[in-house]
Amino acid sequence: MKGAKPNRSAEIDQSLEMSLGGNIHELTRASDNFRQTENSNAKTSAGVLGTLLRRVREASTREIETLIDDLQQLHKKLEDDGSRIQRDVDEYAELSQHVMQLTTIIADSVRKLPAAPETS
Repeated sequence: MKGAKPNRSAEIDQSLEMSLGGNIHELTRASDNFRQTENSNAKTSAGVLGTLLRRVREASTREIETLIDDLQQLHKKLEDDGSRIQRDVDEYAELSQHVMQLTTIIADSVRKLPAAPETS
């Protein structure tokens, strides 16, 4: 029997938490930078804000693409496991049918045996 595998959903959740934690840290740092430059000219502030938004968009896009890839892998695994289970069920049904036929042959053969003499 195969060993238990870690729950893929838990791995995704942990990866998501780590990524979100990094994004929050980056946003906080960028926000602090934005506040510091807020007092400087508006053109620099707009540039920092644009950079911040681009970084957030890129990080979010990467995380979404990672989640999509993980879901596609899980979908493939479910399809493969479903096919394997269906093959196993079909093989079991065929084996069961053969056992029933064999049982019928044995029962018919036993009925044809001569009766055993009675002992007193």
